[in-house]
Amino acid sequence: MSVTDLPALNASLNALAAVLLVSGWVLIRQKRRDAHRACMLAALTASAAFLASYLVYHYNVGSVPFQKQGGIRAVYLTILFTHVVLATAIVPLVLVTVSLALAAKFDRHRQIARWTLPLWLYVSVTGVVVYVMLYRM
Repeated sequence: MSVTDLPALNASLNALAAVLLVSGWVLIRQKRRDAHRACMLAALTASAAFLASYLVYHYNVGSVPFQKQGGIRAVYLTILFTHVVLATAIVPLVLVTVSLALAAKFDRHRQIARWTLPLWLYVSVTGVVVYVMLYRM
């Protein structure tokens, strides 16, 4: 694997995290707590692997500009902006949410997870969208 393969890996890790987040949500709705925990920790692992790979890629390559012009550029920049802002915000939110669950503080965990899950899911999905728009369009 070379550094040029990392954007596709990053998109795959984001997609995997999204699938695991939705699966974890379904499992907790079914009161399958152990399976929920496994899915959410796997989502955390996928997201952490993404972050490591992302940093390695951009350390080696730098910034990759979006080449298209017109309306699609505005769409891309809007998605990218919201993705970057929320990706920055989601890190501490995820860490607090997971910490509360691991400490068995489930009432507080549930309160924060109601915000964490949709934001984390948005970041994961828009990560894939950014990849497609930047590298596949």
